[in-house]
Amino acid sequence: MSQGPCYHCGQPVPDDVDLQVRVAESSQSMCCVGCQAVAQAIVDNGLADYYRNRDALPESRREALPEVLDNLRLFDHVDFQKSFVRALGEHEREASLMLEGVTCAACIWLNEQHVSRLPGVSGVDINYTTRRARVRWDESRIQLSDILAAIAAIGYRAYPYDPARNEELARKERRDALWRVWVAGFGMMQVMMYAIPVYMAEGDMTADIESLMRWASLFLTLPVVFYSAAPFFRNAWRDLKLRRVGMDVPVALGVGAAFLASLWATFTAAGEVYFDSVTMFVFFLLGGRLLEMSARQKAVGVTEALAKLLPAFAEKLLSYPADRSLSQVVVADLAPGDVVLVRAGAAIPSDGRVLEGVSSVNESLLTGESLPVAKGVGDLVTGGSVNVESPLVIRVESVGEGTRLSAIVRLMERAAMEKPRVVEMADRIASRFVAALLLVAALVAVVWWQLDPSKALWITVSVLVVTCPCALSLATPIALTVASGALAREGLLVTRGHGIETLARSTHFVFDKTGTLTTGHMRLLEILPMNGWVTEEALSLAQGLEAMSEHPVGKALRAHGGGPGGGDGLSAELNNVPGQGIEAVVNSQRWRIGRPDFVAELVAGAIPDAVATLAARGDTVVALGGTAGWAAFFALGDDIRPEARALVDDLKASGRRVILLSGDAPSAAGRVGKALGVDEVRGGVSPQGKHDYVSQLQAEGAVVAMVGDGVNDAPVLAQAQVSIAMGGGAQLARAQADFVLLSENLDHLRRGVALSTRGLRIIRQNLLWSFAYNFIALPLAMLGFITPWMAGIGMSGSSLLVVLNSLRLQRAT
Repeated sequence: MSQGPCYHCGQPVPDDVDLQVRVAESSQSMCCVGCQAVAQAIVDNGLADYYRNRDALPESRREALPEVLDNLRLFDHVDFQKSFVRALGEHEREASLMLEGVTCAACIWLNEQHVSRLPGVSGVDINYTTRRARVRWDESRIQLSDILAAIAAIGYRAYPYDPARNEELARKERRDALWRVWVAGFGMMQVMMYAIPVYMAEGDMTADIESLMRWASLFLTLPVVFYSAAPFFRNAWRDLKLRRVGMDVPVALGVGAAFLASLWATFTAAGEVYFDSVTMFVFFLLGGRLLEMSARQKAVGVTEALAKLLPAFAEKLLSYPADRSLSQVVVADLAPGDVVLVRAGAAIPSDGRVLEGVSSVNESLLTGESLPVAKGVGDLVTGGSVNVESPLVIRVESVGEGTRLSAIVRLMERAAMEKPRVVEMADRIASRFVAALLLVAALVAVVWWQLDPSKALWITVSVLVVTCPCALSLATPIALTVASGALAREGLLVTRGHGIETLARSTHFVFDKTGTLTTGHMRLLEILPMNGWVTEEALSLAQGLEAMSEHPVGKALRAHGGGPGGGDGLSAELNNVPGQGIEAVVNSQRWRIGRPDFVAELVAGAIPDAVATLAARGDTVVALGGTAGWAAFFALGDDIRPEARALVDDLKASGRRVILLSGDAPSAAGRVGKALGVDEVRGGVSPQGKHDYVSQLQAEGAVVAMVGDGVNDAPVLAQAQVSIAMGGGAQLARAQADFVLLSENLDHLRRGVALSTRGLRIIRQNLLWSFAYNFIALPLAMLGFITPWMAGIGMSGSSLLVVLNSLRLQRAT
């Protein structure tokens, strides 16, 4: 049972939540700390009139938002913006919004064009499938309230993005669509009951009976036209007022013209009526849009599911370890350092590290790995994953926007907002197509009026309806959305809009070695001390120099026992040279650790012959030396990922060239390349060398996909046409990448490449079908072979076919 609705948002208040805010001399209940904070900020800043104005609106509280400019100023308040606005610079801001009232791709184009022309707006991207908008503006020139008011002025409503509200709007959209389809379907069936006898009579029906049939059909058509078809007329009128042509304009013209002509024929008892065609057309078109809406909402399910993974409450251990008493707290109130208990079957509330307990964790929605992952003391756990077996005590390390789940959602949102070139091209064609269609329809009307006035109207209506470019506008975005969701379930996160298309077209796959084709869990195999150095002392110095390194080599040296951690004398003069190693001053003496040739520059001496023995085995050799000479050489080994061979074989079988570029010694890179059957192997390559090599491939016409994981891979990841970063790699590499392999399972990348190839093939099929349909349907309609109701079926069917074809991507590869 619930206490009642939240005064701020209207959602039910759970029984175990008691949060209050005093508004206008009375205490009001809130459902969560977020609503409480926003409501308190509204009251504290003297904006309580917002609630009085809101409650005066003729809407339910859940749907109410300020509609006049004075109330929209509320959205300019810093506290109100915390949950959906982020700062990009001193004055530049970016908001995540959702749009209500979007019915077709033309609505997206209209909003983007309208908002982008506002002074101070630097960018606006809207995703048709998710109805999500990302708006960037300079707050020194324009306020968010001005942007929201501009959107409202053209007949749409924009809200701060909230998963719960987004789900509520989706339910409302489905409910309204179902009612409109039901009314149109009922009206169509009843009108056909009166139309069929007239057709069967073939002119033998008496005038009074035929007139009665027409009047009955008229009354049954009225709710279809004025309720079911109302969105077409409303959207068309909005477009015409703005001197733009959207996809609802030809539909509204067709329905309106047929209805008015039928109305005139009924009143004058002369001419043909088209009530059956009008109702049938509206029913089929609304039915097609309902199915398309359901498919679209299903397609974005992965992103919405991720947004809901975190639980609302957590069990906090108040004074761990001295006191193990528990207190239930809101997850949003957790802070780094807090200790929480996660029971078996419960979701982990935030990123952290296990302090007590042994269990397994289901991370399938985050990484695509179907099997639970074992976790014990010291292991990292990710917020949103589910504890499967037994209780765990976890110390919180990251909360809110700093968690891995938040980063994943942000990257998915970024990918959804960005428009690949093929989408922009289709949108441009569709917008021009509608204008051309209206001119063609006018020409057809004139010609048929001269040839046979009795057919001019219904042929013109058929032309207006049958070639509406909805399928063309849907062809690419719906396929990309479905493919992105399917890839996310495989653990391959799309972070850039162009990624799927480019990955499918890639001709060359370039791989880093350590942490990519190999596990990256390097281990120290042998230490070769030099010049009288003791093994333990050399290891201690190496661990001190690598103390801050995130490179797998540095981690392996630090993980090996035996060194006391000799970084006490480390100076601030530490320099990390990507792809080479580290240089620092220890106890007033300069040292280097890294590639032997890099260290040799400082030692000013030849590399000892004994090192060749280590390198010949294919191990990675790390040198340690300084101005006083060589100190030691370290041999490290790394295991090849078991699924790497299948990936390489699949890529080669599909005609792609596979290349291994590594900063490790040529012998180490060669060992991995030979084991995997790689086409070309290059070892000892610097970050600049990798960048130059990829640039050379691109100059020769190659479409390069780069797969890497380290900081030194960031430049080449940015240079490649499409890049894939390992999910456990350095943050900089992930920021540059178009894909992130969350699971680090190369088999998921193999399936992802196959799925992206299928996705590109389906996009091409959709575009081909859209063009072919319009190319065939338009001449047939112009010649009078397609009636209005057939046009409605064709238009709805073409859009539905595109959606259903795209949904095939959800099947397992």
